[in-house]
Amino acid sequence: MLKTKSIKNGIIEFFKIEASAGILLALSAFFAFLIANSSLSNFYFSTLSLKIFDLTLKYWINDGLMAIFFFLVGLEIKKELVLGHLSSPKKASLPLAAAIGGMIFPAIIYAILNPTPPGSNGWGIPMATDIAFAIGVLTLFGRKIPLALKVFLLAVAIVDDLGAILVIAFFYTNNIKGEGLALASLALGLATLLRYSGVRSYLIYTLIGTVVWVGFLYSGIHATIAGVALGLLTPTSFPTEKGSQVSYSPLEDLVHIIHPWVSFGIMPIFAFANAGVDLRGIDFFEVITNPISIGVIFGLLLGKPLGVFTVSYILAKFKVVTLPKGVHWGQIIGVGFLAGIGFTMSLFISSLALPTELEIYSKTGIIVGSIICGIIGAIIIKLTTKANHKHYSAGTT
Repeated sequence: MLKTKSIKNGIIEFFKIEASAGILLALSAFFAFLIANSSLSNFYFSTLSLKIFDLTLKYWINDGLMAIFFFLVGLEIKKELVLGHLSSPKKASLPLAAAIGGMIFPAIIYAILNPTPPGSNGWGIPMATDIAFAIGVLTLFGRKIPLALKVFLLAVAIVDDLGAILVIAFFYTNNIKGEGLALASLALGLATLLRYSGVRSYLIYTLIGTVVWVGFLYSGIHATIAGVALGLLTPTSFPTEKGSQVSYSPLEDLVHIIHPWVSFGIMPIFAFANAGVDLRGIDFFEVITNPISIGVIFGLLLGKPLGVFTVSYILAKFKVVTLPKGVHWGQIIGVGFLAGIGFTMSLFISSLALPTELEIYSKTGIIVGSIICGIIGAIIIKLTTKANHKHYSAGTT
């Protein structure tokens, strides 16, 4: 009972942070776009191009700070797999099916519209979901939204993150260098050994994590994968004393510590550094009608809701999955559109998938597609939740 209450409180705290972070992310992206299209544009882009130890400031943000974000993602994935809503086949089946559909359909739509390189390499861009934005929109409706629907969206977004991580690791990694991979593997092995030896010092693991990051950086595998690996290695519990039955959770402790810093620090910085698109002197119609822009927009706007709903509905008809109590299909469609808010993760994949000169198309598609998905998703959730409330009220009178 206490464990269930603790998990529920953790979910509520998570939603509160993500809702506020979504607002801050939106403001960061808005100001980045505003500055990129103002007289401060040169200052904005030249600052991001500043070299620090032979790497640009933007590179440090995208590969350094984002490793901490991916560490949190790794922690959240493990938490859900071990303790949460992906911890059993029964719990995981619906969000897993919905997320897989929501990843495959957008990728197919993008690939159809962009069959040749270099644009074809961006198929992974519309696959992702921005947890902060999606949950931020859902929490606008307060307690009218059933907790089960919020948890469903969270689980779908976490599976989406896992899918995005696998895509980055296997499809956006080139020319792997054995020396760097060996260094990272040795450091991860040491972390595992220390974990099973009962070593709990965060400082030691931070130093090892830095070595893992450097190893991945030099191996050619994207350095942020180091964060995911370390997150997945973090133990869910440790006994407080040797032989004691009482335990504490390093995983939950780290999530509690890191989550606010990532949500209110790292993610807004990333959004500010990556959402600036200079459209001055450019034919916006030409940009928005480019196959890359169209592929991203339609991947998010059509692929996400179609994938989430269609796969879930078919499996439900065959009784492979069941809807959570108090949730109906109209709300699932709404969640499908909210899952189409790709933004942060889509921007990140875009920076890996396409040459810099093509990012104007992918970024425009991400921003436009995410905004439209958010608006449509909010409208559908509002209408379906209101209708559902009336249905239940009529049934109880």
